[in-house]
Amino acid sequence: MLSQDSLTQIDREVAKYPADQKQSAVMAALAIAQAEKGWLAPETIEFVATYLEMPPIAAMEVATFYNMYDLKPVGKYKVTVCTNLPCALSGGYHAADYLKQKLGIGFNETTADGKITLKEGECMGACGDAPVMLVNNRSMCSHMLPEQIDKLLSELE
Repeated sequence: MLSQDSLTQIDREVAKYPADQKQSAVMAALAIAQAEKGWLAPETIEFVATYLEMPPIAAMEVATFYNMYDLKPVGKYKVTVCTNLPCALSGGYHAADYLKQKLGIGFNETTADGKITLKEGECMGACGDAPVMLVNNRSMCSHMLPEQIDKLLSELE
């Protein structure tokens, strides 16, 4: 189900916890599985749960609770726009509307070419840099006004 490289990465995460608490590595293991597969299909979540010797429903609860896990296929780039109150007051909804217009899609949709999925997100911990966006759960983009959004989109080409 997962490559040996991914299993080795998961094993490194598991080693951080007592032997009888392998399930403590579930968040990292799901992230590793998603990085390899692109998203978390139910069978992938079940595989991770079995590998960590925990009930599959417990891993599913984690995967469905946190918005960094994708339970459906997403584009090559997942752009998450923060619309929590500080970002909303500082242009988060304007940034989101601009992106929707530029990409021709709404939240939870993917461009026709499969390149970009647009998501709405909660606080990203960078309120002073609002509005903010996160690309592929890894790259924080701050002060996202139209000029910066255009620059980001050109970089994602």
